[in-house]
Amino acid sequence: MRTVGTVSRGVRCPVVKQGDDMVRIVTDAIVSMGREEHVTFHEKDVVAVTEAVVARTQGNYATTDDIAACCRRKFGCDEIALTFPILSRNRISVCLKGIAKAFKKVWIVMSYPSDEVGNHLFDEDLLDEKGVDPYKDVLDEKQYRDLFGYTMHPFTGVDYVAFYKELFEAEGCKAEFIFANDVRAALTKSKNILCCDIHSRERSKRRLVAAGAEKVLTLADILSEPENGSGYNEQYGLYGSNKATEDSVKLFPRDCQTFVNELQASLEKATGVKMNCMIYGDGAFKDPMGKIWELADPVVSPAYTEGLSGRPNELKLKYLADTEFKDLQGEELNKAMKEAITHKEGDLTGVMKSEGTTPRRLTDLIGSLCDLTSGSGDKGTPIVFIQGYFDTYAAE
Repeated sequence: MRTVGTVSRGVRCPVVKQGDDMVRIVTDAIVSMGREEHVTFHEKDVVAVTEAVVARTQGNYATTDDIAACCRRKFGCDEIALTFPILSRNRISVCLKGIAKAFKKVWIVMSYPSDEVGNHLFDEDLLDEKGVDPYKDVLDEKQYRDLFGYTMHPFTGVDYVAFYKELFEAEGCKAEFIFANDVRAALTKSKNILCCDIHSRERSKRRLVAAGAEKVLTLADILSEPENGSGYNEQYGLYGSNKATEDSVKLFPRDCQTFVNELQASLEKATGVKMNCMIYGDGAFKDPMGKIWELADPVVSPAYTEGLSGRPNELKLKYLADTEFKDLQGEELNKAMKEAITHKEGDLTGVMKSEGTTPRRLTDLIGSLCDLTSGSGDKGTPIVFIQGYFDTYAAE
């Protein structure tokens, strides 16, 4: 029996800069890895590249002044309300600094006890202790402090309420906080709203407009086109951005589908094999200890080649072993399993013998594997090469 199934390799490449040819760099790295590891390439292999290096080679950066100019142009007023910014120095603090430069006063609506990706302002058990209903109760900053004090984030050691307040006021913008989980609480302060939530942004916008807001934008509308020659992202704006310096951000990459198509063609020319290619960002998984859902990007994969479309269509082997094949053992059991896999129905959705398999998109699953393989620190492997992901127990 073949003993190896899926193998995920982090692949190193040189540190890249603006203007570098990322398609060539990835192709060279994969070819070199193949020689070094004695790899035989196959058509269902996956080559994935982190969004960060694609955006860096594109030079897709913007400054806080660019963000401010865009906000001023699109809102045309001095005061707005922000809704549901996540708690992150890397992800949104520089964006907020740019927003602060555009206005004289901002009301900041914070969800509690945590943001949408699981970063907690305070321990949720305190809600019961203090008799607070997070679905109904709207708190001002004094009420929040009286109830929950000055809590530091367990991983970063930051009091995000104080941090954001100081950030805004350092730019000459007065900041007042509201703590609520109904986005419409913002309308008690302003009719001009900038939605900062990521995955719930369209629902937030719809509810605000229906409740009488005059102008509602999301972070996808900020730098959706260049501002004074800045970087931009026509689909996601500031979503997916990361801190580059104290006064600039690296935006989510552009022209992603073009990149993966060109990479697939380049790899096929170099290896003779048409492999699957994708760009990946954050994985879609949750830390059970910190309660943080990793996905602060708008999507796991902004682009991928055709072979990565769809969802898994798999049988649950342990279910078959305990039911249909419970009286079989050894080679007879192995043969029966392989026969079942070889002759499985075209779509197993709702079929009991597939129950418990992961009904998620392939790109979300593979992108999460890539994110875990490459990490976010100093591994130096922004390219991930995966073999055997589409193999089954029946594969020889």
